[in-house]
Amino acid sequence: MYVKSRMTANPITIKADAPLAEAIELMRERGLKRVPVVGKDGKSLVGIITEGDIQKVSPSEASTLSIFEITYLLRKMTVSDAMTKDPFIIVPDALLEDAALLMRANKISSLPVTENEELIGIITQGDIFDAFLDLMGFRDVGTRITIEARNQPGVLAKVTGIFHSFNYNISHIAVYGGNAAVCDVVIRFNAFNTDELQKRLEDEGYKVIHLLRSQDVSN
Repeated sequence: MYVKSRMTANPITIKADAPLAEAIELMRERGLKRVPVVGKDGKSLVGIITEGDIQKVSPSEASTLSIFEITYLLRKMTVSDAMTKDPFIIVPDALLEDAALLMRANKISSLPVTENEELIGIITQGDIFDAFLDLMGFRDVGTRITIEARNQPGVLAKVTGIFHSFNYNISHIAVYGGNAAVCDVVIRFNAFNTDELQKRLEDEGYKVIHLLRSQDVSN
């Protein structure tokens, strides 16, 4: 899965020379936690401004300044005075895992997406969380079963072969366990009556450790 498939394309932006108060109002009105900052051409990325950046340059609650003085100071400041310059970026064809690793390593919650030095999107932690849920099919109708299996060559072929023998369609599959001798195989498939499947799995030496059925409750 690629960054371009999960990013928000053509995100809301603000220019570096805009008043800081304008950025504050924009973020409040749109419910945004961060806004990419562009240059005068409206395309080239020059920074990103976040709620944290604004808090750093705003007077503290202990300030003796009046609300009018605070408003005046904020209106004198521009976005470029508060923004994070030269933020970490990522390209649209990067893997989603690359974006997750970059965010994790640098303790940031979003990445502007650029192509040919121009801003084309933004990807956030929320986008990656949603991608993980979709990858595991957590919102889909069907059954999610977790089995314990020996971590050895051919185990997935054997397990999926059992599902095939019941004519069950597997929509999502994941393996957890790394290099451990035993791994958890998580499979989501399109059936609810699983008694015979569970018995077959147990007979073949696979331990069923969790079962979750998801019904369509939209109607």
